Amino acid sequence: MTAPETDTATTRTTEPEGAATEALRERALASLTTARARTTLLTSCVEDPDLTAQHSPLMSPLVWDLAHIGNQEELWLLRAVGGRDAMRPEIDGLYDAFEHPRAERPSLPLLPPAEARHYAAEVRGRVMDLLAGAEFHGTRLTEAGFAFGMIAQHEQQHDETMLITHQLRKGPQALTAPDPEPAPLFTGPAEVLVPGGPFTMGTSAEPWALDNERPAHIREVAPFWIDTTPVTNAAYQAFIADGGYGTERWWTPEGWTHIKRHSITAPQFWRRDGDRWLRRRFGVTEAVPPDEPVLHVCWYEADAYARWAGRRLPTETEWEKAARHDPATGRSMRYPWGDADPAPEHANLGQRHLRPAPAGSYPAGESPLGVRQLIGDVWEWTASDFLPYPGFRPFPYKEYSEVFFGSEHKVLRGGSFAVDPVACRGTFRNWDYPIRRQIFSGFRTARSEAV
Repeated sequence: MTAPETDTATTRTTEPEGAATEALRERALASLTTARARTTLLTSCVEDPDLTAQHSPLMSPLVWDLAHIGNQEELWLLRAVGGRDAMRPEIDGLYDAFEHPRAERPSLPLLPPAEARHYAAEVRGRVMDLLAGAEFHGTRLTEAGFAFGMIAQHEQQHDETMLITHQLRKGPQALTAPDPEPAPLFTGPAEVLVPGGPFTMGTSAEPWALDNERPAHIREVAPFWIDTTPVTNAAYQAFIADGGYGTERWWTPEGWTHIKRHSITAPQFWRRDGDRWLRRRFGVTEAVPPDEPVLHVCWYEADAYARWAGRRLPTETEWEKAARHDPATGRSMRYPWGDADPAPEHANLGQRHLRPAPAGSYPAGESPLGVRQLIGDVWEWTASDFLPYPGFRPFPYKEYSEVFFGSEHKVLRGGSFAVDPVACRGTFRNWDYPIRRQIFSGFRTARSEAV
C-alpha cells in the first residue's frame, strides 16, 4: 500500500441505521483485532535477531512488515479518515513499499523491534478511539467501513507474507498449529462438468471488495471440465517420475529456460531421500504427504504438469464460474457454499493449520457442482494474465492494482491456509510472477468439453 491522497470524493449513499452501523463497527473491530493477534504471534515467536534479519532477498525483514503495518494503518485510518496529524512523518518513506524494493530494506534505518511494536500499538490504540465514533458514510473511504476493512485485509496479507518468511527462515521450529482433521479418502469423481453460458463475474456489491474485483459484469463461458480437487503431491510425483522436469515439450520456452537455469527438479522445499520425497515445513523435515495438494510450485511448473496430464490450467473466468455459479438459480454466490461467511467446516483458512488439508476435505464447502477446496488450502494458479475488468476504476490509489496489470503477472485464486477469511472471497484476485514458488501456491487442471 502507498500513502493516501486526500479523501474528498463523496457518495450518494444514505447513512446506515443504528443497528447496521453497530454491526459494521463490530465487524471492523473483530477483523482488526484478529489481524493484530496473528501479527503479534508471528513477530513474538522468534528472538529479535530473527526479526531484523533478511531470511531471503525475496522477503522483507519481519520487523519491516511490523512497522509497515502500523504506518499504513496510521496513513489511511488516522490521517485519511480521521484527519489526524502525522505521528511520525519522518518514517513514511522507510515503509513505502514502492520506494524501497525488498532486497534493499535491511539496509534502511528501520525502527528496532521494541520501537516498531510500540509504534504499531500506539497507532492501534488511536484507531480504536476513532472506530468507536466512526460514521460509515459520506465518502468512498468511509462507506460501509471500507477503509477499516481495507486495513484489516492489508494486515492479514502481510501476516501471510510473514508466514512465508517463516517458511524460508532457517533454524528450529518456531510456529506450531494442529493438523487439519483427518478426512476419509476422497472417492468422488476426478472432474466436474461446468455448464456453458453466461455468469456474473466480479462484484459491485461486496462492501470490502478491492478495486480489481470490481465491477460485476457478465462473462460468457464455454462448457469445460475442472478437477474436483487440487492436484495432489502423489499426482505431482508421477509427473516427476515420468521425467517431467527433463522433457522440454511440456514447458513453455520461458519455463524451460527458467527451470534449467535454476536447476529446478521438484517443488520448492522438497528433497529426495532414497526412494521417498521429504520436505521442510516451518523448520521441520517430514515425508511429503501423498494426499495433500501440492504446494510451492510456480506457474511454469503448474502449466507443465497440466500439459503432461493432457489438460490445461483453467482461465480465471472458468475458475470463478466453477466457484460461484449456482446452476439452479443462475446466480453468482459470494462463496462456493453460498453467501455465508467462511466457517471452519467450509475451508482451511486463517493459519488455523499450517498445512493444506487432504484433497477432498471440507464437503460442506463444495460448490453446487461438487467442486471442493476452491477456497483455502492452496492458492491456485490460473492460465490468465492479471488484467482489469471492463469498467475498472482505481480506488483508493493506482498502486494497489493498476500498476501490476499486464502479461508479467499471472492470476491466482482461492486463497490458502495462510489467508484470513477477511482477505478471501469468491471474487478475490491475487497475482504474482510466474516464477514465484515461495508462496503457498498449488493448482488444479481443466479441459474443454469434447466437441
